[in-house]
Amino acid sequence: MAGLKRPNNRLLSAVPYVRQGAVVADVGTDHAYLPIFLLQQEIASRAVACDIAEGPIRRARENIAASGLTDRMDTLLTDGLHGVEPFCPDHVILFGMGGELIVKILSEAPWVRSPDVRLILQPMSRAEILRAYLWENGFGTVGETLTRDDGRIYQTICSEWRGETIPFTQTDCLIGKPQDNGASPLYEAFLKQKIQTQINILRGRSMSKQADLSADETILHALEERLREIGGNG
Repeated sequence: MAGLKRPNNRLLSAVPYVRQGAVVADVGTDHAYLPIFLLQQEIASRAVACDIAEGPIRRARENIAASGLTDRMDTLLTDGLHGVEPFCPDHVILFGMGGELIVKILSEAPWVRSPDVRLILQPMSRAEILRAYLWENGFGTVGETLTRDDGRIYQTICSEWRGETIPFTQTDCLIGKPQDNGASPLYEAFLKQKIQTQINILRGRSMSKQADLSADETILHALEERLREIGGNG
């Protein structure tokens, strides 16, 4: 990828979920490194790079032109997925934002509720809110990936519309269902990270005499049980 920065591991975690010949909408695209990579590797056939700010769109246009892809890739200055449907994407990538914002973006785009549209999502926070929204609103999980980049473990969730609610537990919302990412070599480290976060939450909340810690304690015990199930040490 001469002359243009290669996407980092965090961004590349989307690639296995992109089907051959995809039309990709990359929301919050920044420099457009990922959609450019997908086009150069002949994985995607077309792409639209979307962002809410003019600066990222300007950088994306410069990189698209430098890559010789102006005939296969558009840019769109927009909030979320507003105005994206006319580009007919069958893959929507939402990386680099919190789970609550991803939920807001998806809820404002009813056209993604189609089995023809694949969602590739990477919540930077509040993944539990995103998973609960997906499962409660008819989206099933195609797969999940854990990726380590710059010392942090990121969760990438691939989902598609199935039209029926999916049963789940609170632990599933926090870390995904075991069948979706339990085989990852990073799963044990990810669980331990979540357990430590939950311990810190409990310590902080225990400072308040009125705090009801039962829900947080239940989550902690469920996470510890999941760790024991895979043979990890707490």
